[in-house]
Amino acid sequence: MRGTTRTVAMLAGITSVALLAAACGGGDSSDDTSSSAAGKTGGAVTVRGCNPQNPLVPGNTNETCGGNVLDAISAKLVHYNPETAAPENDIADKIETPDNQNFTVTLKKGYKFQDGTEVKAKNFVDAWNWVAAGENAALGSYFFDPIEGYAETQCTGTGDDPCAGAGKAKTNKLSGLAVKDDYTFTIKTKEKVSNLPVRLGYTAFAPVPDSFFNDPKAFGEKPIGAGPYKFDSWTKNTEIKISKFADYSGKFGGKLDNITFKIYQDDDAAYNDVIANQLDVIDTIPSSALIDDKYKTDLPDRNLSKAVGVIQAINFPPAKTDPNYSDVKLRQAISMAIDRPTIVKQIFNGTREPATGWVSPVVDGYKANACGESCVFDPAKAKAKLDEAGGFKGGKMTISYNADASHKAWVEATCNSIKTSLGVDCVATPVVDFATFRSQITERKMKGMFRAGWQMDYPSIENFLAPLYGTGAGSNDSDYSSAQFDQLLKEAAAAKDGAAANAKYQEAEGVLASDMASIPMWYSTAQFGWSNKVTNVKVTAFGTIDFSALALK
Repeated sequence: MRGTTRTVAMLAGITSVALLAAACGGGDSSDDTSSSAAGKTGGAVTVRGCNPQNPLVPGNTNETCGGNVLDAISAKLVHYNPETAAPENDIADKIETPDNQNFTVTLKKGYKFQDGTEVKAKNFVDAWNWVAAGENAALGSYFFDPIEGYAETQCTGTGDDPCAGAGKAKTNKLSGLAVKDDYTFTIKTKEKVSNLPVRLGYTAFAPVPDSFFNDPKAFGEKPIGAGPYKFDSWTKNTEIKISKFADYSGKFGGKLDNITFKIYQDDDAAYNDVIANQLDVIDTIPSSALIDDKYKTDLPDRNLSKAVGVIQAINFPPAKTDPNYSDVKLRQAISMAIDRPTIVKQIFNGTREPATGWVSPVVDGYKANACGESCVFDPAKAKAKLDEAGGFKGGKMTISYNADASHKAWVEATCNSIKTSLGVDCVATPVVDFATFRSQITERKMKGMFRAGWQMDYPSIENFLAPLYGTGAGSNDSDYSSAQFDQLLKEAAAAKDGAAANAKYQEAEGVLASDMASIPMWYSTAQFGWSNKVTNVKVTAFGTIDFSALALK
């Protein structure tokens, strides 16, 4: 762990939100570097991109390929400090609450969307209602669960179309949202939610212009936000282009005129392009270049390493899709069969930290060893657990991964560890690209285990638990469900202070350990590389490129 601990500043008008961000992770932190020269204003750069799973609609994007683009073109109520993840007001002038259940949001005047219309209170309320409504099946819907009236917006059918017939939702509007005037709206939650304002900088809470509702599908192909950059074009499987928004109203703008997300199917190809100065920034160093710190030799003075709020895990398939992994003892056996320390050392050259739980060490509330012995490599205990479970009845185990990123080596090493420890065949199974991989998961077509990376949406222990394991959550890819876990989440959100909330969240994490809801693998450290034409390259606390700092020399 790195010893730096920072207190996250409170939002103006919030009296009950306090977070702690601690930089922590694997690798040699003393070698952390960055490009510190400020650089010039203007010019164009290319950065590594990947195929978004869905059209670029803020409330229906829950993965990084689309999220990185949307974050650059969007402005929200709250902005997260790139270095510390501290929440800072953006479009919000103030967010006030007397009781952590009734919130009044006052907007700054003059914020413009990229279609020229002004950002008003209704643009938030209308956007949030659309995302929440079950009829739209938006992946970000679950984030609105705390708001009063959410249950009434959800469809209740049990067939292929839960919104058909009697399953239709009672309403498509959240009763807990109300527009008071052009620049003021209120939020009422079902119960007290002490960290609600901190969540409001996540992409799902972005406003959309009135034009969105004319044709949401068309909007997804050419999105409109209120951020420092505007969307220009999207050539599928090739590139996404954005450019500086001349009428940007906020204080978080960038220096560059144009940014191109160049879509790669292979991280090694992107890496080689950076070495050759044909690509300006890569946000992931392939495992082949981590061995013996090769990337530091290839890119002297052009690399950076930083602990970030990202965790890698292996998910189990939903029981309805593949019931072969449903037994808790079997899950524990698989986890104990994985030699995390050796994989981290041999594949990642020590640039990861073996995970001992489901929450990243960079957020306040992190508890070491939450997973207990189930995350400790022990072949003998693993085999005993497998025997208690009655063996594996599915023939061979599989772990799927997206082949357009550097996952093959570690997934194969993980399968080899499982096979050696348990005596059960395990096969690393590639899927052509991230978009296809995510679609198979979302559509519940993925059989066998699959790799799962989670980049925090906002700096809170809750973000590593509720969106991933809460019943019905949009990123709950395994369809895990526990009434005890859900209840603890509610109690944590309603806690009077941060310490009490963290204690409840830690109890909830303990439920995940008992159920072995997924297999935590390691906490990530981001390694970046860049060309000789750019400077001031920085990594945010979320592991993304800081476009407010990036510049040409």
